[in-house]
Amino acid sequence: MSAPPELPDIVSRAFDVSRKAGYVSFCRNETGRLLATLAATRGGTLAEFGTGCGVGTAWLRSGVRNGAHILTAERDPRLATAAAEIFHDDDHVEVLEADWSTLHERGPYSLIFLDSGDPDSVRVDAVVDLLEPGGIVVLDDFTPCEMWPPIAYGRVDTLREEWLTDERFTAVEVMIAPDASALIATRR
Repeated sequence: MSAPPELPDIVSRAFDVSRKAGYVSFCRNETGRLLATLAATRGGTLAEFGTGCGVGTAWLRSGVRNGAHILTAERDPRLATAAAEIFHDDDHVEVLEADWSTLHERGPYSLIFLDSGDPDSVRVDAVVDLLEPGGIVVLDDFTPCEMWPPIAYGRVDTLREEWLTDERFTAVEVMIAPDASALIATRR
């Protein structure tokens, strides 16, 4: 088996900042590579909610082309400050110490990465109007499920079911590792 691809420099810096801050909840490399790939197809403004220390943001930045701009919001002041350190000299990234509702004022977006621990904040109805037609939403941190309706922790995973069945989106669950999947939804 060959070694995995090298990490982009910006992602390595984000991991260093996360470790220094003692923050261990961050975007997996598999999800990051997916984000970089999708970001490379987008123009305009991309958004992220749940910045943490900026690892997901760094993955998005590593893929951005065509002068696209990334706006990311983190509620925790300590984490937002740590993430801002990574991108202090990057005109393509703006880190906000703010609740995700701030993103409503700056849309629409061509891609949104929702990395929130609060399932209610990532409901379809809360997000659909933030996306331009053809815009993409990525939600991560799912455990792969082979049944329908999807089951998580012994009950129906209503969040996953909602995203996969909403008629305003074309959506798919993508397994990114044996123990992890992400949802990708494109606004019709």
